[in-house]
Amino acid sequence: MSSIYFIGIGGSAMASVAVALSHMGHAVTGSDTQLYPPMSTYLENHNIRYFNSFSAENLKSATPDLVVVGNAISRGNPDLEYALDQHMELISMPQLVRRELIGRHTSIVVAGTHGKTTTTSLAAWLLETGGLLPGFLIGGIPENFGDGCRPSGLSEPGFFVTEGDEYDSAFFDKRSKFLHYRPDIAIINNVEFDHADIFDSLEDIKKSFRLLVNLVPSSGLLVVNADDPVAMEVSAKAFCRVETFGLNGNAEWTATDIATDTDGTSFTVVRNGDAIGRVRVPLFGNYNVMNALAATAAAIRAGVSFESITRGLGSFKRPKRRMELVGEYADGVTLIEDFAHHPTAIRLTLGAIAERYPGRRIVACFEPRSNTTSRNIFQHELSECFGDAAIVVLGKVNRPERYAPEERLDAALLCRELEANGKRVFAAGGEDYPEDIVRFIEAEQQPDDVVVLLSNGSFSGLKEMLAESFQKNS
Repeated sequence: MSSIYFIGIGGSAMASVAVALSHMGHAVTGSDTQLYPPMSTYLENHNIRYFNSFSAENLKSATPDLVVVGNAISRGNPDLEYALDQHMELISMPQLVRRELIGRHTSIVVAGTHGKTTTTSLAAWLLETGGLLPGFLIGGIPENFGDGCRPSGLSEPGFFVTEGDEYDSAFFDKRSKFLHYRPDIAIINNVEFDHADIFDSLEDIKKSFRLLVNLVPSSGLLVVNADDPVAMEVSAKAFCRVETFGLNGNAEWTATDIATDTDGTSFTVVRNGDAIGRVRVPLFGNYNVMNALAATAAAIRAGVSFESITRGLGSFKRPKRRMELVGEYADGVTLIEDFAHHPTAIRLTLGAIAERYPGRRIVACFEPRSNTTSRNIFQHELSECFGDAAIVVLGKVNRPERYAPEERLDAALLCRELEANGKRVFAAGGEDYPEDIVRFIEAEQQPDDVVVLLSNGSFSGLKEMLAESFQKNS
């Protein structure tokens, strides 16, 4: 076993991989800045020593065999500069995952602009309930497992399931992460423009997905969303078997008789026109039916019985921050947190929440934080994706000074367009942000409101502030 040093160990995926490798017997250390709970506690609970700063002294004392460079790390970082000066072996996290965790296992890679975390969690859990003891790497924290990464439980070749992120790999490797994961079975949920800091256009993103498709061996399987024309387009020249899933017509895998109640969604799984059986999953929204179909197709290919899949879907627990119920309070007020930040994800999430809580008023709090939504790329789309919300609270645009004025999201215009669509709008961002949001919601609050936080970040602690406010009034 070797000693491995992670530069940027505080990232959720980096920390999860570090813990998994530690469990395999590697000596793991790392560094980051502003490491605090829960990530610092997570590392400490797994006996991983880390430095809460970047400094050449860190690597001098660690003397590792291998240095893993997170994709948020750039030239000028003291740890990185020392590693380069000392000719240490550098590797990206995706390369490390392929080498140490995927290895000789059958590799299942879940890709797409939306739904990756849930679909990867579903696929891993279906293989787990089928007795296959898969390893996995998941961007969020899957509630069924409690860890975002673990090695395969089999000594002989088994399965490894990876959330295939299209973001770049490292400062020295601008390829999408999923190109390192050697897919035997690949799922493509959907393909849209995102990550404007990495990709120039949708065409640029499509190139990466085509490369992923081209990596699947002829003996492998590609599972593609038939309802997404771009996903079908990038899959058109696959050299392997292709199975499609969808709800709108000619897909090989589809669902009928979809029914929703307070506990989840049930539907009949149909393959090539033949009903296989009825299943139930404790998730909401047709997009989660699609996620379940994709995971089912992959699990069937892996050899899991439909009986086991039925049990696995029924016992699935959604990942954290995916329509996660934070709490229910006095007068029926409900607080939910979700990772949605792309217009399509926001629209689908709010639609699923409206389905889960019919007839209740939805208050959507959105933080334009990503490198895409803090620019005006989706200026119009953002005004159209809040259809199921009665009130929209617009948080601060994240670091607008990074972009030229003509590139920035026009928050004032967005508010006007939302109001024109009949929404009650509050533009937050005063000196006491986000307390101004708490005060606004307290003043506007009605019985049975569903308050939804939509952000790929912490929203400046708004979740905790609102929970305290609602609890105080309970």
